[in-house]
Amino acid sequence: MILLVVISSVLIAGVAIFQSREQVRDYHQERLERKEEQVRQSVEYALQGTTYPVTTENLGLIFYEQIYQIANVQNQRLNIYDLEGQLIKSSRAKFETDSISNCLDYHILKRLEASPDNRYVEEKALAGDNYRASYTYIKDRRFKPIGILNLPYYEDDSFNNMELRELLMRLAAVYFLMLLVAIGLAYFISTYITRSLQTISDRLDQTDLTKSNQKIMIENPSEEIKKLVDSYNAMIDELEHSAVKLARSEREQAWREMAKQVAHEIKNPLTPMRLSVQSFEHKFDPKDPDIQKKVAEYSKTLIQQIDTMSSIASAFSNFAEMPAQQNETLDVVHVVKLALDIFNEEYIHFISEEEELIATLDRTQLIRVVTNLVKNAIQALPEVESPRILVSVAADGDFIKICVADNGIGIEEGYREKIFEPKFTTKSSGMGLGLGMVKTIVETYKGSIDFTSKLGKGTVFTVRFPKVCAP
Repeated sequence: MILLVVISSVLIAGVAIFQSREQVRDYHQERLERKEEQVRQSVEYALQGTTYPVTTENLGLIFYEQIYQIANVQNQRLNIYDLEGQLIKSSRAKFETDSISNCLDYHILKRLEASPDNRYVEEKALAGDNYRASYTYIKDRRFKPIGILNLPYYEDDSFNNMELRELLMRLAAVYFLMLLVAIGLAYFISTYITRSLQTISDRLDQTDLTKSNQKIMIENPSEEIKKLVDSYNAMIDELEHSAVKLARSEREQAWREMAKQVAHEIKNPLTPMRLSVQSFEHKFDPKDPDIQKKVAEYSKTLIQQIDTMSSIASAFSNFAEMPAQQNETLDVVHVVKLALDIFNEEYIHFISEEEELIATLDRTQLIRVVTNLVKNAIQALPEVESPRILVSVAADGDFIKICVADNGIGIEEGYREKIFEPKFTTKSSGMGLGLGMVKTIVETYKGSIDFTSKLGKGTVFTVRFPKVCAP
């Protein structure tokens, strides 16, 4: 209703403006024609009463005084030109003749000549006002053209514009009142129509899948509202059945997700343990003088991974909580080196700006961060001719920075926002929990993890741990 009132007011205002302009145009056209007819009659009367021969050469003499009398009587300025367009006589004073064209344009003469009624009206705008000028032939007693009569006419629309403004103001007042009435009617009608809908809306807002929902009861509803209420009540019955199924499905899904995460986390230490055993089996030499030292290192590595599995098992026994932090003061450079010892790839390199960097961290969780990042880097190098992984440790103010860089396939731009999401992976195997777990561990220590990557060039993961862990 409001939109219709607004549109109709705009349309009527437009029609009123258009109609007013058309009426003004017709008025000026008719007024110019009347003026032109009156002046022509006066000119013909002057030609009939003159004693001079009625020729082009004598027009200046014939209208020497007559032109001013005609202009005063008709209240209309006029100019007389010869057939070549040269000014002969004007009703204006002599000091104003500079503003009068002394010679008509060629196109005016041609159009006047081509006109079937020997009349041409020129229209243009001058100084912001509309200007018209009519041109007709002055003829002798034998109807032979001897000159050109020009009537300049300036359209004065001030009165009409004032009338139009008053009309538009009255229309605006009327339509503003109609708009207020329409708003009031629309409000009361919509309130009346939506009385029953409000009850339905309130119940819909209160609908909750986690609890029992009440059905809607409305006395004497309309047919449409009754259908809506029946549909809602049927939906409530369906929701009760679906809620039971959903709860069962969520429990099953939670156990499945937990089982996947347990398998993933247990698989992480199992892989380096297997590699360590294979390496030990391959390099074992009873005659090696350093065999005791190597056995001790292999044993220490296996024990660390077993401890990691034990921590994971303890954490999942507390239902998906991360292993409790066992913070200790440790040398990050030494622990990172130790974490890299389980990998046999020759293209893995380690550098550190410092021989020793002390921080308060959980040894097991730090090893998990490094091994996960290195394992992801290895998986990004399947088709690289000269693979290279560089692990670096450096001090960064109050933080220790660990970088894992590879020259692998890189990460596509569309995956940047999802790379740390649990269960997200771009590989054909794995469950996508590794980087999510790393991010959780790092953020637990109030640290940060980010990465830079260029497709086809490689990726650099940067982890920052505070040197002193917040309690």
